[in-house]
Amino acid sequence: MRELVSRFLNNGISRRDFMRNLAALGLTATAVATVLETLDRMEYPAGKNLTAPEVVVSGTGGELLVAQARAAGVDYLFTNPGSFEVGLFDAVVDDKQIHLIEGLHEGVVLSMADGYHKVSGKPGFVNVHAIAGTAQMAGQLYNSCRDGSALVITAGLNDNEVWSDEVLLGPRPGFDQKDINRQFTKISWETREAASIPIMLRRAFKVATTPPGGPVYLATANYALEEKNAKAIVYPAERFMLPVRVHPDPVAVDKAAHALIDAKNPVIIAGDEVWKSGAQEELLQLVEYLGVPVVKPGGTILGCAFQPFPTAHPLHLGAWLDFYSGPGAGTDLVFFAGAPDVGGKSIPKSPEIPSNARIVRLGMNLSDDSRNYPTDIVLVADIKAGLHDLRTSLDSLLTKSAVAAVSQSRSERWHRISAESRQAADREISSKMGKSPIHPYELGKVMAEVLDKNAILVTENLTGKFESFRFGYRPDEMMFLGNSGDSLGWGIGAAIGAKLAAPDRQVVCSIGDGSVMYSACGFWTQARYRIPVLTVVWNNRNYQTVRLAYHAYGGKMANSSKYAGMYLGDPDIDFVKLAESQGVAGERVTSGSHLPAALERGANATKDGKPYVIEVVIARFGGGADSTWHESFNLTTATPRASEKH
Repeated sequence: MRELVSRFLNNGISRRDFMRNLAALGLTATAVATVLETLDRMEYPAGKNLTAPEVVVSGTGGELLVAQARAAGVDYLFTNPGSFEVGLFDAVVDDKQIHLIEGLHEGVVLSMADGYHKVSGKPGFVNVHAIAGTAQMAGQLYNSCRDGSALVITAGLNDNEVWSDEVLLGPRPGFDQKDINRQFTKISWETREAASIPIMLRRAFKVATTPPGGPVYLATANYALEEKNAKAIVYPAERFMLPVRVHPDPVAVDKAAHALIDAKNPVIIAGDEVWKSGAQEELLQLVEYLGVPVVKPGGTILGCAFQPFPTAHPLHLGAWLDFYSGPGAGTDLVFFAGAPDVGGKSIPKSPEIPSNARIVRLGMNLSDDSRNYPTDIVLVADIKAGLHDLRTSLDSLLTKSAVAAVSQSRSERWHRISAESRQAADREISSKMGKSPIHPYELGKVMAEVLDKNAILVTENLTGKFESFRFGYRPDEMMFLGNSGDSLGWGIGAAIGAKLAAPDRQVVCSIGDGSVMYSACGFWTQARYRIPVLTVVWNNRNYQTVRLAYHAYGGKMANSSKYAGMYLGDPDIDFVKLAESQGVAGERVTSGSHLPAALERGANATKDGKPYVIEVVIARFGGGADSTWHESFNLTTATPRASEKH
C-alpha cells in the first residue's frame, strides 16, 4: 500500500485508479474516502512536487511562492535579481522544475517573458528588483500591456510603512510601489504576509490569463519572503486558471451572417486575438467561403504582435489604412475579428472608417469595442468559437450554389488587385538588387529565401522591408512575432523567450541598429544559457523612423538636411564586437553577394546550439537619407583647459 500511495502522490496513477486499487486491497468505500481525505490534507515540504488537488505547504514565504508557481506550471523565471528578493532566490536555487533565466536589465527580462508567452501561450513569470527594477521595466511593460500579454510580474518590496518612510529602493514617502505601473497592468497588488503569498499569486495568474489577457504585478515585502515556518494552501493550475471557449449570442450570429451576405464590399480586419485563440484556419475558411478581403489593423506590417492570416494569400490586401485609401474606398461593412479600432497614431483629420459602413465586432475585449468608433453588431465570444458559429449560420442561410456565386463575384476583383499589387512590389524589389550599400529590399528577399520556411521571425525593425516574406501559421509559412507598442528594447529579449518556447524551430531576431542598443545586454543571456538565436542587425547608422517623421514635418531640419540626433555614426558601432564581448560570435556583411553564405553560416551555428549575430550594413531611404549631419559639440574644445584660465 505504501508504494501505491507514493505513486499517487507523485502523479504516477490517477485518482480513480488509486481508489480502484484501494478497493482491490479490501478497503471499504468509507476507508477509501478516509485515506483520500488524509492525503489531500497532508503537509508537504515546499520543494516537493505538488500533484494533489490541494496541499498545505510549510516553509519560508519564498518557498510558498515557488511552490505555488511550480503548481501553476511555471518552467522559467525571467529575472534580474536583487537583495530584497533573497527569500525567493533562496527557494528557487535548486528547484528542478523552474529554471532561472537571468537578464542584465529589467527591460530585457520583460521582453523575454513576453516572447515566451506569445509563442508558448503560457503565462510568462518574472521577478524584478524592488522599486528601481519596477520602474526600469516600464517601456517593455507598456508593450506587453498593448498586446494583452499574460505576464505575472513579481518584485521585492522594501516597505515604507513599517517604521521609516525614507527607505532604500522603496517607494517615496506617502506612495505605494504598485502605483508606478498601474496604467500598464490589469491589476497591481502588494502583499505583506507570507501566508497570503500563494493566494495572491493565484489571483495574479488568474487575472493575467483571463481574456483579454494582460500583465499583472505583485510586490511582496522582503520580510514576508524571508519569514520562516509559514503555512498556506497551494492549488494546481487547473483549479484557478480556467480555459473557456465562450460562444456568441445565436441571435447576434445570425444578424452578422445576414450582414456579411448582404454587404456589397465587406472587409475583415484580423487582429491578434485570432492568433491567440488558435482560429487561423477558421478565419481562412470563412474568408475563402465568402470571398472577403482581409487586412491588418494600422498602416504597416508592424503595429501588431502576429500575422494571423497568410500574407501571401490572394485575399490578403495589406494594412487597413492603405486599403481604405485605395481599393477599399467603397467599403460598406467592416468586420473586426479580434482587432482593436483602427488608427490611433495621431488625431485624424476625419474618421478612418467610412461613416456609412456597418461595423461588426467579434472578440472578448469589450473594453476596446466602440470606444472610438460605433458598433452595429457585437459577437462577444472566443474568436475560434465565434467563427465556427458564424460559419454554421452561413451554411444554414446559403445553398452551395449561392455560396459559389457570392464568393466568385467578390474574389475575382480582389485576386486581380492583389496580383497587381504583388507584381508592383516584385518589380520594386528587383530594381533594388545589387546596390551598394545593400538596399533593405535585398536583405529582406535573401532572408526570406535562405531562412527556414517555418522560422519564427522576431521583428523590431520599424522600417524593414518584409514584402518577400510569407508569414502565416501553416507549415511552409514563417511565424511573425512583433509588438504593437513600438517601445524600443523588445527584440533581443523577445527572441530569447521565443526560442525557449519553441526550441525545435529556427528563431531569427530581425532588428534595427538603434533598437539593438536598448537591449544589447541580451547577448550575454544567449551565451550564458546557450540559447541559439540568429540575430540580423539592419545597420543604417540612423534612427530612420524618426528621421522620416522629421522630414515629413517640413521645417528647418528638412530644409537644411540637419536632423537632430538621427545619425548614429561617428563613431560607428561595431555590433559584431559588441556581441563577441558577451560571448556571441558573428560577422559583418557589406555586399549583397555575401548575404546568402553569411546567413547559412549563422543558421548552421544555431543548429550547433550557438547564438550568432550578422551585422548587415544597409542603405537609408526616404527623405533626408543622405544626411550624416550631427551636432558638432566637442567638450574638449568647448571647455578651456585649466592652464588656459590663468
